[in-house]
Amino acid sequence: MTDPIDRTGLRPRFWEKVPLKSMTPKEWEALCDGCGKCCLNKLEDPETEEIAFTRVACRLLDGETCRCAQYDIRLQFVPECVHLTPENISQHAYWMPSTCAYRLLFEGKPLYPWHPLISGTAQSVHDADQSVQGWTVPEFELHEDEWEDHIIEDL
Repeated sequence: MTDPIDRTGLRPRFWEKVPLKSMTPKEWEALCDGCGKCCLNKLEDPETEEIAFTRVACRLLDGETCRCAQYDIRLQFVPECVHLTPENISQHAYWMPSTCAYRLLFEGKPLYPWHPLISGTAQSVHDADQSVQGWTVPEFELHEDEWEDHIIEDL
């Protein structure tokens, strides 16, 4: 027997019971905590393949809401934006932030208490200082050669 779907279209605590590949599209999208960290430009060391996050945000990121301003059509503006899916998470989890729900569940770890699915409010990710709200630099303000000056630690 499957769990009933509530009026939000989500099964109760689905993230604890449903494998990523068995989630509905609505459940998959609900995993996003709205932190905006995945929208930060990253630099990869070609020798070590180590990923470094920068404060430099994608041109489509709204720095206050931490959401993509053109989410549904983002690939038209940013073709290199990764459309994360249950089928490709294994290829992309390594560069996702360590707090990302997609990465956590892929790695078999639980969500953090501040995740909106647990807290019940989208504001909790900001209140816990787990979002990029208010501290990013839009990519169009810097030349790519300057991104290295904006590397951040502990993300």
